[in-house]
Amino acid sequence: MNKTKFKRYIVLLSFGLVVISCSPTLTPLAATKGVPESFDKKTDTTNTATMPWRTYFKDQNLINLIDMALKNNQELQITLQEIEIAKNDIRVRKGAILPKVAIGAGSGVEKVGRYTSQGAGDASTQIKPGKEMPNPLGDFKLGAYANWEVDIWKKLRNSKKAAVNRYLSTIEGKNFVTTNLIAEVANSYYELLALDSQLEIVKKNIALQSDALEIVKVQKEAARATELAVQKFQAEVLASKNMEFDILQSIKETENKINFLLGQYPQEIKRDRSDLVKLLPNTLYSGVPSQLLTNRPDVKQAEFELEAAKLDVKTARAEFYPSLDITASIGVNAFKPTYLFTFPESLLYSLAGDLVAPIINRNAIKAEYSSANSRQIQALYNYERTVLNAFVEVSSQMSRIDNLEKSYTLKSQQVAAMNRSIDVAGDLFKSARVDYFEVLMTQRDALESQLELIATKKEQFNSAITLYKVLGGGWK
Repeated sequence: MNKTKFKRYIVLLSFGLVVISCSPTLTPLAATKGVPESFDKKTDTTNTATMPWRTYFKDQNLINLIDMALKNNQELQITLQEIEIAKNDIRVRKGAILPKVAIGAGSGVEKVGRYTSQGAGDASTQIKPGKEMPNPLGDFKLGAYANWEVDIWKKLRNSKKAAVNRYLSTIEGKNFVTTNLIAEVANSYYELLALDSQLEIVKKNIALQSDALEIVKVQKEAARATELAVQKFQAEVLASKNMEFDILQSIKETENKINFLLGQYPQEIKRDRSDLVKLLPNTLYSGVPSQLLTNRPDVKQAEFELEAAKLDVKTARAEFYPSLDITASIGVNAFKPTYLFTFPESLLYSLAGDLVAPIINRNAIKAEYSSANSRQIQALYNYERTVLNAFVEVSSQMSRIDNLEKSYTLKSQQVAAMNRSIDVAGDLFKSARVDYFEVLMTQRDALESQLELIATKKEQFNSAITLYKVLGGGWK
């Protein structure tokens, strides 16, 4: 029978070795093959992502808002708790490697029948000359117990390493949340500045339209204009005032969005109300694509998840092998408390080792091993996708910044031309050389072009912030 068990262990061990030789080896290095050497055929390694966010952003009001968001934002606080959970999981895995030692004490009483083998044996046993074993029989124990699974195949150690990698992954996850949070606060802040500038433009346009309305009324009294012209100008003034309230509502909603990110109840956001057009976005340097692997938290997070998945495969593979458990105990045991410390009669100890290999439930182990392999392949694809997404995001934002710069130049020229046309239209209207419709259309087109210019400037700021984020900046 012992020979049969030995043969079973040999067969299982051979099967395990075959599994080892057939298991795939997936590495992050293989996933990054084919990554271009540069974004725009330039090999400048200067990378803005290495700049701390406090240095990147110049507006002190924005810096104060980001500080408050990093302190109070609930999503970030939830992520910090995930880090604590992962850290505790490491302690759990580490504890599984060490022997489990416990101290215990117990007591009980047992009454057996006189005409049983145990009862007859107890009755014939004398503790001391002339004194029989008491009945009922007490049972008092005090001792230490230990159990240790010897980690022959590194199953427990690989499980601990996987937990460490997942802990590191949660740290990178926190960095990724931090980067996104900073970018979202900054984008919302510049959106607020843009709305302030648009509000000022609309107010100036209302004043301009109101002046034109008064001129039309005077011309009507002089029979140089009709009631239709008066009503058209009146409608245009009302439309602009309605636009003013729409912008005020957008300002309130944007302030509330920032307040939510800051983890505080609605209140006014302190900001620089100067004209957004006069502000300039920061100059950015993209560096080379390989720097994304070290700068972007989501790429590093995916890498740690891949490493953890590889270790999970090793852990699942070790389940095929025999496990060695060692148990031991030492203590004192007697039927009376007064006899507990009577040595060596009350001394109790044991030592045993068990070598156990799975036979019946091998299908379940195979299924878990197959699932671990599939999760490893998933992690590899996720890493590849994350690296590809990082490159695509940087490339798109660089192109967007370039095109927005060209668009802003043209829109600036358009606004300048439209401002001149307003003056010209006003002079011609006063001299009755153009009708009211041309004046209305000129004012409307000028307003739209000014609002579009502000929107384009806001997009420039947003693109610069987004590029800083996708390069991996913001979490340092």
